[in-house]
Amino acid sequence: MAAEWSALLLTCRRGQGAVSALQRELEVRRLRGALGPRPPALLLAVEDPWARLGSGGATLNALLVAAEHLSARAGCTVVTADVLRDARILILHMGRDFSFDDCGRAFTCLPAEEPGAPAEALVCNLDSLLGTMTHRLCVGSPPGVWVCSTDMLLTVPSAPGISWDGFQGVRVIAVPGSPVYARNHGVYLTDEQGLVRDIIYKGTEARIQQCAGPDGTVPLVCGIVFFSSDAAEQLLATHVIPPLDACTYMGLDSGAPPIQLSLFFDIVLSMAGGMTEEDFVKGGSDASVRSARSVLWTALRGFPLSMACIPDASYDYMTTSASDHIRSLTLLPGSASHLRFCKTAHSHVDQPRLLEDGSSVTNCLLEGAVGLAAGSVIQHCHLQGPLEIGPGCLLSGLDADSSPALRGCPLRDVVLQGHHVRLRDLPCRVFTLTGRLDDWQSPVEEATYLNVPWPEFFQRTGIREGDLWDAETPRRSRCLLSARLFPVLHACQALGLQDVLWLLAPAGGADERLAHWRTAWRMSWQELLPCLDMAAELGTRQALFFLQGQRKVRRVLLGHQDSSLLPLARSAVHEGYHEAVLGTLDEVASTAGDAGVAARALACIAEVLGCMARGEGGLRSGPAANREWASAFGCLERGDIASGVRELAAERQKWMSRPALLVRAARHYEGAEQILVRQAVMSSCQFVTVGQSELPPLGHWVQVACPARLDLSGGWSDTPPITYEHGGAVVDVAVLVDGCRPIGARVRRIPTPELRLVSLSGAPPSQAVTELVCQELEHLQDYCQPHAPGALLKAAFICTQVVQFPSQKPLRVQLMESFGSGFEVHTWSKLPHGSGLGTSSILAGAVMASLYRAAGKAASTESLIHAVLHLEQRLTTGGGWQDQVGGLVPGIKIGRSKAQLPLRVEVEQIPVPDGFTQTLSDHLLLVYTGKTRLARNLLQDVVRNWYARLPSIVQNTDALVSNAEECAQALRQGDLPLIGKCLDRYWQQKKVMAPGCEPLAVGHMMDTLRPHVHGQCLAGAGGGGFLYVLTKAPRQREALQQILAGTEGLGNFSIHSIEVDTGGFSVEVVGCDTKDGAHPGEDRAV
Repeated sequence: MAAEWSALLLTCRRGQGAVSALQRELEVRRLRGALGPRPPALLLAVEDPWARLGSGGATLNALLVAAEHLSARAGCTVVTADVLRDARILILHMGRDFSFDDCGRAFTCLPAEEPGAPAEALVCNLDSLLGTMTHRLCVGSPPGVWVCSTDMLLTVPSAPGISWDGFQGVRVIAVPGSPVYARNHGVYLTDEQGLVRDIIYKGTEARIQQCAGPDGTVPLVCGIVFFSSDAAEQLLATHVIPPLDACTYMGLDSGAPPIQLSLFFDIVLSMAGGMTEEDFVKGGSDASVRSARSVLWTALRGFPLSMACIPDASYDYMTTSASDHIRSLTLLPGSASHLRFCKTAHSHVDQPRLLEDGSSVTNCLLEGAVGLAAGSVIQHCHLQGPLEIGPGCLLSGLDADSSPALRGCPLRDVVLQGHHVRLRDLPCRVFTLTGRLDDWQSPVEEATYLNVPWPEFFQRTGIREGDLWDAETPRRSRCLLSARLFPVLHACQALGLQDVLWLLAPAGGADERLAHWRTAWRMSWQELLPCLDMAAELGTRQALFFLQGQRKVRRVLLGHQDSSLLPLARSAVHEGYHEAVLGTLDEVASTAGDAGVAARALACIAEVLGCMARGEGGLRSGPAANREWASAFGCLERGDIASGVRELAAERQKWMSRPALLVRAARHYEGAEQILVRQAVMSSCQFVTVGQSELPPLGHWVQVACPARLDLSGGWSDTPPITYEHGGAVVDVAVLVDGCRPIGARVRRIPTPELRLVSLSGAPPSQAVTELVCQELEHLQDYCQPHAPGALLKAAFICTQVVQFPSQKPLRVQLMESFGSGFEVHTWSKLPHGSGLGTSSILAGAVMASLYRAAGKAASTESLIHAVLHLEQRLTTGGGWQDQVGGLVPGIKIGRSKAQLPLRVEVEQIPVPDGFTQTLSDHLLLVYTGKTRLARNLLQDVVRNWYARLPSIVQNTDALVSNAEECAQALRQGDLPLIGKCLDRYWQQKKVMAPGCEPLAVGHMMDTLRPHVHGQCLAGAGGGGFLYVLTKAPRQREALQQILAGTEGLGNFSIHSIEVDTGGFSVEVVGCDTKDGAHPGEDRAV
């Protein structure tokens, strides 16, 4: 579950010029899907009307803005509190500036990745809090207004246990903490009913102890409060009453004098049960605040203020201590956190072994040998080694140009940051350097700089106090915060990192460095803060994220890694970096020298184009044979991948203008990818060995009859490219259906040099359904179009090399020179279309076996398995190998393929206990569901998801293979219940692989049969066709017939017996009348 927000507002301090940048950040999160399944209709970044408004004033202003926008959306012409009645509003406060991140605590990046997120992105504290509020803390709360600070790291368990039954008024959220920690923070004092009596900030030990619970912990103020709709309405009503009107932009526009209010100590405290009106009002800092408190007391005092303290939650305020900040980024969060910290997050590191445990790297590009000691953090840096960073360091915002200055510089216990600063309209880069142990505000006599006392620093560098502070600056105001240490501009030279690094260890040329430093215009951190350019900083972080993302693309593809690039593709599209990612994918595809890598890169390009269509433009699956792409496809077919990729990219530029064209371009990239997959699979041709045999007499039929196959586990792992990128294993059983082998073909030579292709309605002597005669090579050119008449038979003639295509020799000449005859082929199947029993692949095997023999050739079963693979790639149906293994190899077996090319299938017969083959036959039944499956679309979706390396698909593929091995072991043991478990598990795995493969009627049928079976599964890809069941009792055909007949809504089903076929497919030569027109019924065995 997730909270569904009506409005989400992010407030920021006035004067930072960051509203537009923050609005973009919110919009990007909406696109990423980070704001819940139904993102808020109203998403706003709101600037405080005054520079020092305080959290209370910011809350009131944001509430007014939300109410105004919601009122306008409701068609109102004035602000009405009625819109708050059913609204769920979340207000997040950016809060104060932060010494260690120019974008504030909200956008401080955490060393975490979210593999399951739909779009890949840096995880900021804001994202963590949004996830906590949306998916945990606020779930189940009534309409109202949540207000949340962003100045803390908060961890909340998935089930916080807050009861909202009978809730009224206002509720504060607390987390348990130690009394020691509470000395520098706020705690709640509550009564036995959980109502707040007081808020104690930095209280005495005795006062804090009053708040302790039975376990010794105290409820810490964690910056979160909830106002019911009634309370929010009353708070909103105060915005028109002076002096509270000064908290809002309306007050600013009306000329009201500024006022500063605290959310907790001015607004929330007014409802604390232990406060009196007199004490509360006179606690205001000045007359205007006291007047405001009086208004708030009148408006809110009647609402009960309750507290919910969340067990197992944790709260860590982000202080100005560098040591605390480094610790928070290098320690793993508690078990209740929804985040998992990692050593390297969203970073490319050339030599990860140089990063010690306990260090942290986020959004970085570390090239070459960059060593990082434990207890150090690098964020948003592009560094080039060799570099060595010692312990206790925080580096942020450094680009590649900074690397030379860092080499040989002793970095230990320092904070080194690069900043984007805007001085009026002049953008510039400024570097700051401080010590991990330094305190920003302690007077110079008591403090340190670069971890040493100021006098020692002055002596070491030659810098004087007068260089840093004006003479009139009072002694108590002379501190690190106000020291003009950091060069910003120089009249003669460009400034760089070296202009602050010399402060660490002045060596040779120290006098020159000092003189250069003195002649630069310098600023203090206090002066720099208002000039920080948040928009530029966010933009630089974004550019670096996608730069390391491009390295990730190369690393994943060239390293054959099972990491998904789809989330990165989505982010690139959301944030306008799709061209950079497309360029990287083009480069990888054209230079990899590996058809498998190139195919995956093309599939990734298709994903980017699909994302650019943003769900419009039609279905992703569709035709991919537009002539505009033919030249590029031709290059790929010829094996010239580099030229093919270049032509694809050039053609792509013509298809980028609207969603419909983008989707069609994506289809053609998938078509291009399939060309490379076909070429990879056709490497299996080397395992096809064809010998010579006696040429049967003219007019004699070579007839092949094949069993169907049941896939008991592992299917989909045999499908290219999964089978050669991951490795596959499938347990198959050859079966007779209703006592016969249902699939067959026969071939004979005929006097006329032509090809007669006949499809029969059943086994001979059944009537012909379709007939086709090919007399010219041109009649074979549509062999690669699966739906063309006779395409499979045409492909079989070409793949067996009975016919050479293309060729300069006419078909008649080829046939007469090689065989002195033409050929007639009959095929049949007693199974319905889309049965799921492997019909098309087994039929291809039957045709090739009979064709080889009729042409005077001999091929082993292993050769036939690989020949069918080859044929199906030429046919462009893209099938796997399990069907032909199941139908051409007798009995019970497991086929396997390794994660490598060339693709080779190895088959192992599974030995079973004596009598178990008959037992299995007695317990297996086929139920025809009456539903026709569409495996082609399922196959396209599965291959697309595999190339995207969706984590669920990768994990499921692992499970398919392991389940196949477990099923094989269960068969060896003759354990029917365990085999049934494997079948059920296999069906669940199929549904993960191809969602939507279980029609409602089939699900109903399976539910009906479940009490009577050990296990059940739809055959093949699912979606319809045959359901096979392993019954608990033997020979249950009639019993199941009665059960299903008495169940409504199942449609036209039928039940069929099956029997394990231990003999395998049969090949026989039968004679006939030598006249071309001989009827199949006149055949005679030879």
